[in-house]
Amino acid sequence: MARAGRAVMVAAWLVTAVYYFYQYALRSAPAVMIPELATGFGISSAAVASLAGVFYYGYSPFSLVAGVAVDRLGPRRVVPIGAAAVGIGAVLFATGNGSLAMAGRFLQGAGGVFALLGAIYIATTYFPASLAATLIGATQMFGMAGGSAGQVLVGPVIASGVHWSTFWIAMGIAGLVISGLLALLLPASERRPDRAGWAGKAIASMKTVFSNPQSILCGMIAGLLFIPTTIFDMVWGVRYLQEAHGFDYGEAVMRSSTVPLGWIIGCPLLGFLSDRIGRRKPVIAVSALVLLVCLAWILFGPHELLPPYLVGFVAGVASGAAMIPYTVIKEANPPNMGGTATGVINFLNFTLSALLGPVFAGFLERASAGAAQRTLEHYQSTFQPLLIGVALAIVLTLLLRETGPAARAQAPVPATS
Repeated sequence: MARAGRAVMVAAWLVTAVYYFYQYALRSAPAVMIPELATGFGISSAAVASLAGVFYYGYSPFSLVAGVAVDRLGPRRVVPIGAAAVGIGAVLFATGNGSLAMAGRFLQGAGGVFALLGAIYIATTYFPASLAATLIGATQMFGMAGGSAGQVLVGPVIASGVHWSTFWIAMGIAGLVISGLLALLLPASERRPDRAGWAGKAIASMKTVFSNPQSILCGMIAGLLFIPTTIFDMVWGVRYLQEAHGFDYGEAVMRSSTVPLGWIIGCPLLGFLSDRIGRRKPVIAVSALVLLVCLAWILFGPHELLPPYLVGFVAGVASGAAMIPYTVIKEANPPNMGGTATGVINFLNFTLSALLGPVFAGFLERASAGAAQRTLEHYQSTFQPLLIGVALAIVLTLLLRETGPAARAQAPVPATS
């Protein structure tokens, strides 16, 4: 690749990574403005949590669509449309109309899924193989940084008096700007799509991946390890610390944001460790055990016994192991179905969040009997099942087939006659 062409591709990947940061920030932002959104929409805080969870109803099914679309049409034809959809969704959310906000939140999820898949496509198609893993890890760091920024940066903005609708309008404009930059920088597809039989081939690929039990295990493990962060921290974390432990708003935001901050380090660190030892299962299982201990301490432990921010940060680092099944599912399926495999695990992973988000909101509403001020006991009874979910992830990890380089190197070589 010529130097000028390489510079353009670096810029294209960087803007796509910023797009991933952006959609992750919007994903977590509602957690720091639940009272404002409840007042603005005239609904309860539990209903706000359910509204925020509509993001995953868009993100989950479009994970399957995005993988096929990027592989078939190339990133330039679909990734800018995804960014524009997120921007339009943010503007709809700012209207304060419940129906439009729900549609907007769905668009944010449906459009947001194209960010990661677009960045992975660029990294694996237009850069040397020796750089692909580094770029994918860096992309994930952008996303995790966005999750943290959606709390630690947005919280003070809202606290300073900026109206919540103003924030969402500004984010909508940002999405349209990102869409324009992507349309300028992303390369055109180097091959014309084969229109004959493409739907059948796409369905056949998805059937192959879905019918592999290892794929289902990967999706379940990733989902169970993500739920404590996507539902508990990113939706209820700030309110939990305020209501159950009496922290003021600013301190609650800072403490809650340590979880996605831990992701920033945990995702690449645990991935590197897995590559270093050549095995996937031990890293997933041990990290899940650490997450289980941290989650139990957050819900039931005396917070004053440990340094501030430590438990949340360690929980975030440990939950970064949820990205390792993304590698396992690609190694457990045919190499030419890598994009489809990524879409399938995204679908399985975030479908759990989409389905369980309203369930936990309902549990909390019933536990508190609709009280304006919830107690520690209300949160403990509501989110205690998360401990069972993480423990189940550990059990399912034991059922995985090891796909790491060390295991492949030890596989017996078939005898030849």
